[in-house]
Parts: sequence; structure tokens; C-alpha cells
Amino acid sequence: MVSRRVLKMRNLVRVLAFLGMASAANGYMATFEDLPLAAESYWNGSDGSGGFVSGAAQFNNNYDTMYGSWDGFSYSNITDTTAEGWTAQYNAITGSGQGGSAKYGVGYVGWSGPPAITLDAAGVVEGLYVTNNNSAYYSMLNGDLFAKKFGGATGDDGDWFLLTITGKDAGEVVTDVVEFYLADYRFADNGEDYIVDAWEHVDLSALGVVKSLEFGLSSSDVGAWGMNTPAYFVIDTIVPEPATIVLLGLGALGVGWRKR
Repeated sequence: MVSRRVLKMRNLVRVLAFLGMASAANGYMATFEDLPLAAESYWNGSDGSGGFVSGAAQFNNNYDTMYGSWDGFSYSNITDTTAEGWTAQYNAITGSGQGGSAKYGVGYVGWSGPPAITLDAAGVVEGLYVTNNNSAYYSMLNGDLFAKKFGGATGDDGDWFLLTITGKDAGEVVTDVVEFYLADYRFADNGEDYIVDAWEHVDLSALGVVKSLEFGLSSSDVGAWGMNTPAYFVIDTIVPEPATIVLLGLGALGVGWRKR
């Protein structure tokens, strides 16, 4: 008969192996790299699946077959950084995913509810990376038929474009909110004004233990029909807080011990 000490050691080895695999994957919760996609293309939900899964996270999607439109999340690997307008809605202004990876997620705040990520298991999300897509970036930079050029004619207008990330626990109770400016022209020195055109890390640890993340956008450019700035953002590389990985490992140890 195998002793309890040997069984405990075997379980410990399994946990260490688990943590080693997590480390090898850099502890990523989702990177979009595990999603099938032809070169220079995108997925927007036209298959009617209602969303997709990457890593340990589920991303919502709503596709309208009548108008061929969508909201929630899509994903893409398009590298063109010069295209503008509606046709460039799937383009990250960086031309690639975070860290030079191929794929990234595109969020659009539309009519049917906010873009949302649901985690396989509740935990602390250390953070994720965000940037602008081409449609929003060039609209803010140059203006278009519907939206103004940020800063106005003189560059003195205090414009802004804000991404709001709301954490919710397993009971749908809000844990906290994190805000990140995708563009900010409110500085006294116009030379400090910016529109994000690189991957920026957003710390989400303040949200605490969450089961889901919801995303919203707001802008200084608002008209009679709502926000004029194109309601897009791009995300990549969602990372769990290290303690969450350890807790998952300890949970695996507990399951293995109880089975014996």
C-alpha cells in the first residue's frame, strides 16, 4: 500500500508540474493566438455562434444578419495600419497583437449590451493590454463626416476618449471600476495631448476577485444621437494575478488529496 506521504509527494509534483505549465505559458488567461484565422482576416460572429473562447475566457458577440453588423467582441490578424473609416474597424493601429503576436481582439460598444469577458473561474485579473483600432484612431486624429478632429481647429479643445472596465463577481455584483484614456487632449500644454497608438498595459488588480469584465466607452464628442467617436477598442494578452495561478494549483492538490 502506498503511504500517505508518498501520495502527498505525488500530488505536490502534479501541482508543481501544473505551475510549470502555467509559467511556460506566461500565465496568460487569453491571448487570441489559439483561435483559427486565415491570414489578413477577421472573425465577427457571422457564423451565429454568439461568441468565442480563448484560453480561460469567453468573449460575447452579437451579430445582426439583417444588417451584417455586430457588437461585443471580434478578433483579427489584419496588419494594415493606414486604412481608415468603417472598413478598418478590424484593424489594430499597432499592426499586430501585443508583443508582436499575430492576433488580437476588437471590442465594439453597440446596441445589445456591453462587450464582456467571462472567466472560466473567478479570480484576480492582473491586467490586460489595450490600444485603438484604425477607425477610432483616424477619426480622432483627422475628424470625419460624423466626428470632430480632437483638439479642434486650434488644438485647444479638451477632448478625450475613455475606456471603462467594470469587474463583476459571480453574483453579478460590481467589485470596482478601472478607467483608461485611449485619447486625452485636456493638458494645458498641447504637446502632451495624445491618441494611443501602441499597446498599453492596464492594471486591473484593483477590481479584486471577478468572474466577468464589462467594457464601456465614452467621449467628449457627443451629438444628438450619442457619442460621435467610433466606439471601438482593441485588447490582447489578458493576464491573471500570480496568486490566482497558485490558488488554482492548490485547488488541484486538494482535489487530488480528496480522491485518496
